[in-house]
Amino acid sequence: MEKLKISLVSLGCPKNLVDAEVMLGHLPQDRFEIIVEEDHADIIVVNTCSFIQDAKEESIETILELADQKQTGRCRMLIVSGCLPQRYQDELAAQLPEVDLFMGTSDAPRIVELIEQQLGSDQATTEIGTPDYLYDHSTPRVNSSPFYTRYIKIADGCSNHCSYCIIPQLRGNLRSRSVESVVKEAQLMAQRGVREINLIAQDITAYGADLQDGSATEPLLRELVKIEELDWIRLLYAYPDGISDELIDLIASEEKICNYLDIPLQHIDDQILRQMNRRLDSSGIRQLLQRLRSRIPDLTLRTSFIVGFPGETAAQFETLLDFVEEGHFERVGVFRYSREEGTGAAKLAGQVPARTKKSRLNRLMKAQARVSFAHNRKLVGRVEKVLVEGFSEETDLLLKGRSARQAPDVDGCCLITAGQADVGQIVDLRITDSAEYDLIGEIIMETPC
Repeated sequence: MEKLKISLVSLGCPKNLVDAEVMLGHLPQDRFEIIVEEDHADIIVVNTCSFIQDAKEESIETILELADQKQTGRCRMLIVSGCLPQRYQDELAAQLPEVDLFMGTSDAPRIVELIEQQLGSDQATTEIGTPDYLYDHSTPRVNSSPFYTRYIKIADGCSNHCSYCIIPQLRGNLRSRSVESVVKEAQLMAQRGVREINLIAQDITAYGADLQDGSATEPLLRELVKIEELDWIRLLYAYPDGISDELIDLIASEEKICNYLDIPLQHIDDQILRQMNRRLDSSGIRQLLQRLRSRIPDLTLRTSFIVGFPGETAAQFETLLDFVEEGHFERVGVFRYSREEGTGAAKLAGQVPARTKKSRLNRLMKAQARVSFAHNRKLVGRVEKVLVEGFSEETDLLLKGRSARQAPDVDGCCLITAGQADVGQIVDLRITDSAEYDLIGEIIMETPC
């Protein structure tokens, strides 16, 4: 029997990427061949995001674009999976007749069964299960990241219930993997040459709270740092009220844990924070930042903010702008508030006009660009450990890499103007110049590791 060629496009966050890799891992190699080129695929899968309006629009545009392959290519089946069908299962079949199969966020283990079922049908199928699936170390998974770095999802779902967020409806409540399972997955990755693991969840500081067996982020990290082959362990999406003194001490004392934290704050105005159902007020946020900076040497902080939340006044936005200009963060992501049906914030009065939200986003990003540039200028002359990733996209005359200060995909990079190294190697780079988000430097000594 000829193998079916299948191509998958994953949209959204790294958590979605892990879901896509797990989905591909369930495809038996004697029946399916995974390819990159959609125009050569018999089956195309679009793994979608619907967290905010922009993500929904990107998902729909991608689906419609790839649907053309059913006319111009060899595509026999178009599958849409993930958050979008989980959220809009009743509407999508009518609105997207081009799609043959809709799957939810927890249906990856059933992909072969559903494909086989659909191959024998002339009708589109919607199969949306309860969002309760959680992969583990024994789950098959196809890697789509460079060999030296991986994401590990330590939990799925979320029980924080921020008023603007639809995630609990798409992903369910918090479900944590066991410490043993996460460590085994990390060990397997390290044995295959992975140097950097990025721990992800909706809230890594809530990890283990649902297990009631003593599992928590700190004991997990104490086990992970024992893996000799790993060099960097990065923590992403740490909610501010869950950052303990023990976690701070671990980051400060354990060389393998990157001095890097992604802490989504969303705002600094107390009234807005209360309406967002955030548990830490502005005073608590400032105290946390002071604790982090004073106790973790050379810390890099990333955060995210939402502009245009319902009722946000010009004065409240200026408070946020002033806070950013104080220079607390090396990295900042900014999102325009998206009014998502089914959330508490969607019912609030004082919805902010789209034009105002766009203007506020631009002002905040411009302010942060200046802050980021100032932080980067302080690094000129220093020596940084850099993970070499290959040639720059702009020119094959320059290598590029990332320091421990730079998470994959969301932060800047290091451009290497002198010296040679292999991809996946960690080298010492003397920083000679900087830009708003990127660093520039020369290899001064190759690390034989």
